[in-house]
Amino acid sequence: MSNITFTNSSGIYQLKAEQYLPISKIEAWDFLVNPKNLPVITPPHMNFEITSPYTEEKIYAGQIITYKVSPFKGFRSNWVTEITEVVNGEYFIDEQRFGPYAMWHHEHMITEKDNGVNMVDIISYKPPFGFIGALMEPIVIRKQLKQIFEFREKKLNELFPA
Repeated sequence: MSNITFTNSSGIYQLKAEQYLPISKIEAWDFLVNPKNLPVITPPHMNFEITSPYTEEKIYAGQIITYKVSPFKGFRSNWVTEITEVVNGEYFIDEQRFGPYAMWHHEHMITEKDNGVNMVDIISYKPPFGFIGALMEPIVIRKQLKQIFEFREKKLNELFPA
C-alpha cells in the first residue's frame, strides 16, 4: 500500500502519496506524462473524460487539458488544468484553472530507487464553498482523494508488476 498522508495549514490542505514501481525511470515517465493514460488510472465511477483535443503524447509546459469528471454520483463537473512546469524525467506540475476546487496544485515527482522508481505526488488544494467546503473536506473530499490514489496504486501495480 502506498503511503498517503494529509495535512492542513490555514485552510490549504495537502495530500502526499508515495508509491514504488519496479520499472525504469524512462518507462514511468513515459506513462505518466501521456494524457491518454489519465483515464486508465482514474476510478471508473468518476466517469473521467478528457474533452480537449490533443495530439501530443507527452505533456508540455503551458498545455491546457480539459476534462469532465463526476466527483460524486449525480454531479458532473468541467475541469481545466494547465501544465505549468515540466522538467523532463524528473517532475511536472499541473494547476487547476477552472473546476471543482477553489485551488488545486499537483506536483508529480519521480526518482530512481532500488532498481525502480519512487513516485511522489503532492497536491495542495482548497475545497470549494468556503466554510461548508472545509466541513466537507475530512468527510467527503479527503475520503475520495484517498480512494483515487488507492485505485491508482492498484492499477499501476497491475500494469507494472514486480
